[in-house]
Amino acid sequence: MEKESISDYLQDCPVIAAIKRPEELEACLTSECRVVFFLFGDVMNISGFVSRAKAAGKLVLVHIDLIEGLAARDVAVDFISTGTDADGIISTRVNLLRRARQCGLYTVQRFFVLDSLSLENISKQFPLEYADAIEILPGVMPKIIHKIASFSHRPVIAGGLISDKEDVMNALRAGAISVSTTNPDIWFL
Repeated sequence: MEKESISDYLQDCPVIAAIKRPEELEACLTSECRVVFFLFGDVMNISGFVSRAKAAGKLVLVHIDLIEGLAARDVAVDFISTGTDADGIISTRVNLLRRARQCGLYTVQRFFVLDSLSLENISKQFPLEYADAIEILPGVMPKIIHKIASFSHRPVIAGGLISDKEDVMNALRAGAISVSTTNPDIWFL
């Protein structure tokens, strides 16, 4: 049986709960968000955090670049794949995303759009065979989101600086399939 796409998980609730502190986990678990991004943790506790979110029925992706004790090597992906119940990873590093695809994990490549040069560099990296979706930061740039969505052929997630319903709606109207946010108020819209 073929696994669902990330887009399928975001159909009913386009808000992704991005957690950056352990004390935010409880709120995330009671939200309607189907997808959770873990932006914190270390090799000693990430498995337990992921297991709690999975038990609540969430699709869980770990931002592997932010997990303390992991290096930017294939073995770090192997650890996430076999040592946790995570469904996938988020990373800025292509080598980790490629390895994650080999392990059958979902993959989200994170891009920071800081200026016109970084936007140009994003367009040069396509078709991104190794990414199920891309995340654009900051996510409060509707014109840029629209431009990236028009050439990406991958679902676009807008993240960073999403602070209210207007930001969410602007990102979705611009072509993002969802938004990721660390703001718990947005998880309950």
